[in-house]
This record gives sequence, C-alpha cells and structure tokens, in this order.
Amino acid sequence: MQEEDAALLAAVCERSERAFNQLVDRHQQAVRTFLRRVVGRNDADDIAQDTFLAVWTQAHSYRGGAAVRSWLFAIAWRKAKDTQRTWFRRRKRETVWHDGAVDSSSGDVDEIRYALDKALASLSMEQRAAIMLCLAYGYSHSEAAEALQMPLGTVKSHVTRGRDRLREALGDEE
Repeated sequence: MQEEDAALLAAVCERSERAFNQLVDRHQQAVRTFLRRVVGRNDADDIAQDTFLAVWTQAHSYRGGAAVRSWLFAIAWRKAKDTQRTWFRRRKRETVWHDGAVDSSSGDVDEIRYALDKALASLSMEQRAAIMLCLAYGYSHSEAAEALQMPLGTVKSHVTRGRDRLREALGDEE
C-alpha cells in the first residue's frame, strides 16, 4: 500500500483529482478518528478537511521517508496544534454541556464510549495524540515521535503516563 500511496501522491502533485480522491478515500477515516480522539468530535472534521486541503496544495512536500499515513497524521497533528487555543475554550464549554446532557438510560456501549471520551479529555492533547497513534493505530514509539515531531522519550512518557491515567479513570486495574 505504501508504494501505491506514494504513486497517488506523485499524481496529486500533477493535480490529478482522481488520485487525490483515492488518497482521501484510503486515509480519511483514520485521520478523522485520530483527530476525534485528540481534539474532540466538533473540531475533528474541520481539521481533517484542512489536512486534506494541505495535502492537495502541498503534496510536493512529501519526501518519501515515512509512510504516507504517518505523513498525513503529522499534518493533522500540526493542524490540531494550530487550533489548540480555540479547542481549549470549546472543550471547556462542551464538557460542561456534555456532562449535563448524559442520559442515564443509555446502553452499555454508550456508557463505555462516554467514559472513554471523558477519560481521554482528561489527558493533555499531546498524551491523547501519542496514545491514539501507539495504542489505537499500532504505531511504534519512534513512528509516533516522527509523526508528532516530538522526542522519542517524550512520546514514551506520554504513552505510559496517559495509559496509566486512562486505567485509573476507567477503573481498570489490569
């Protein structure tokens, strides 16, 4: 898939809308899911759209050293960091609203999803990003460090501390 993605990016550099659409179709869900866990649902779709707009306009900046998906996550991460101040203000407002809007009659799946979202919201944005890449997407610590443009030790710390805080918040002793 890496070679196919690189070929698609080369075609995007030549302004192939078909190649761009294929690239978006392949990676859109992963980028959106990553962003939803990092910045929340409300901002994720807008940042994902900004990410793919950047791909369209800056496909030539891909150097081929990393997987295309890693490159996309790096762009998404930078876009998320650009909106961090606004995100913190919105997060505070939404958390207050969401806490008051939870229906006690929701099913187990909804309760688990809500508990996970709330636990993730208690982590720093950097911890959420490291957790999502390493635990949800199976990236190695070094791959996540490259995508997030952080030192390897910092990513390892974020994953370890974030995982411990999630376990504590979710009541998982294992």
